[in-house]
Amino acid sequence: MKYVSKHLSIAAAVGLTAALASGAAMAGKDLDAIKARGAVICGVPTGIAGFAVADSQGKWVGLDVDVCRAVSAAIFGDSEKVKYVPLTSQQRFTGLSSISRTISAPTR
Repeated sequence: MKYVSKHLSIAAAVGLTAALASGAAMAGKDLDAIKARGAVICGVPTGIAGFAVADSQGKWVGLDVDVCRAVSAAIFGDSEKVKYVPLTSQQRFTGLSSISRTISAPTR
């Protein structure tokens, strides 16, 4: 079981990296803005065990957090360049919308 889990994790990471690399040409300004900011911003649910929860030292852990770290590693080569923004279910779409506007805002 451990063998299968490890290989699934590796396959998922490789797939995510390939998807990000192939989408880089289409990402253009958005990816450049993320790189300029120096961190991936990830909205995480507030305290849903297994998905995203802050441990006793304030470090975020869980599946959603692992995905954010994988994206950060693919973009920056560093899985720790992530800013976590705790969001309730009511705040998620507003948060996503405001981040999208920030990324897509024209630079002067």
